[in-house]
Amino acid sequence: MIANILFSTYVFCILTLFIYGVNCYYMVWRFWKTRERACARIQQPQPAGSDPALLPHVTTQIPLYNEANVAERVIRAVASIDYPASRHEIQILDDSTDETRPIVDAVAASLRLTGKDVQVLRRENRRGFKAGALAEGLQSCKGKLVAIFDSDFVPHQDYLKRMVPPLLADDKLAFVQARWGHLNAGHSLLTQAQSIGIDGHFMIEQSARARSDFFMNFNGTAGLWRKAAIEDAGGWQADTLTEDMDLSYRCQLAGWRAGFLADVVVPAELPQSYTAFKSQQFRWAKGSIQTAIKLYPRVLRSQARWMAKIQAFLHLTHYSIHPVMAFLSVLTLPVLLTLDMQIPWQLMVVFMLCILVAVCGPSSLYLTSQIATKAGLKKLLFLPVLMCIGIGIALSNTRAVFEAVFNIKSGFVRTPKSGNSDTTKTARQYFSYRVNAPVFPVFEIMLGLYCTVSLIAYIEAKHYMVGPFLLIYACGFLLVGFSSLKEGFEKSQ
Repeated sequence: MIANILFSTYVFCILTLFIYGVNCYYMVWRFWKTRERACARIQQPQPAGSDPALLPHVTTQIPLYNEANVAERVIRAVASIDYPASRHEIQILDDSTDETRPIVDAVAASLRLTGKDVQVLRRENRRGFKAGALAEGLQSCKGKLVAIFDSDFVPHQDYLKRMVPPLLADDKLAFVQARWGHLNAGHSLLTQAQSIGIDGHFMIEQSARARSDFFMNFNGTAGLWRKAAIEDAGGWQADTLTEDMDLSYRCQLAGWRAGFLADVVVPAELPQSYTAFKSQQFRWAKGSIQTAIKLYPRVLRSQARWMAKIQAFLHLTHYSIHPVMAFLSVLTLPVLLTLDMQIPWQLMVVFMLCILVAVCGPSSLYLTSQIATKAGLKKLLFLPVLMCIGIGIALSNTRAVFEAVFNIKSGFVRTPKSGNSDTTKTARQYFSYRVNAPVFPVFEIMLGLYCTVSLIAYIEAKHYMVGPFLLIYACGFLLVGFSSLKEGFEKSQ
């Protein structure tokens, strides 16, 4: 009976990964099928004339918390956006408690001397974290449209000229999301792998969702909002760690629409350490599951099409694949040791095909994104690294998912930024920020060693087809575990 339970659980895990893998192929198909439309309804001409009176007032919010390395860069980039100064308010929502404060004050003062409308807002506490800062800024902002940039983003000068027209043309459009670019993709194997993953999410998934009228999310930065839509949906709320996804879904449930402009690219800095990357992914994983618990019942009761509801479920619960992968890595060896029955070879072939489809599904997104962005297929040489890292963070994200399910509270942990890019690798870093992760790397290494033992056992049992998958699992957990442990050791010196 134990053997049957183990095997049934193992099969359930494989089928779960198979479903999410198949959906990756579906998103690729929707991308190509809808590409000719290119979201024609949000591709509108520039606002008529250059008279500032004809342009809407825009407020750009820059939420900051201890960002000394990048604060000046993002503020000056926003101030350089080509938009009439009389119609563009810059709100710096500074919750910092360190040397970021004098940097912000100095930059703001210098920009005011050039005629820029720059406001620095500070709170007595960080209640609500980023969501709380955005909500407080919204109360006093002058703009009917609100742009948001995290501290590691560097918008181009034509950003507002390209993002404002869709909102003027469609009064039911709540927000328009731009595509994330990369300032430091060439920094390391980690950043190269991340850049491929982000390209797949934005170029394929976000494009397909927007063009297919599925629920899509604002990604927290590099987007332009209609203030009325934010207020109509209930405003920014801090009861999840992904306030951006939460507000996006509430807006669409209230009847607003979402747009995505793949051709508008805003470069940003990718996390350069494994501990910082895991911290970011932990926040996204926990927040998305919190949002699913909070809002998916409303999605089911909504008038949305059934396919939109299915896609919303797969979207909101995507990070649940990480606990499934973690369970799968643990179950593989017990299944081998306890399974006495002879499995027909036909069933084994079907079983292995399901695993192959599940593993290769995300890769189809990444391959298509590199073709669509004309980035060159050489970048796909880093795809094995991305696969290993994606599996290696499964243990950390499993914790995030369970914390969300069991309503365990945790704070909003910022992702450290260095202020470096591919073109400024020698740029001076003002201050060193880090994310503490003293224990988890040890468990990741232990799980990697366990997967290595499982791999050897399967090879000795002549179950060679399982070998490649166990090899990826072992490499993933060992890579992330040892890299995180090394970073923690170096920072403790």
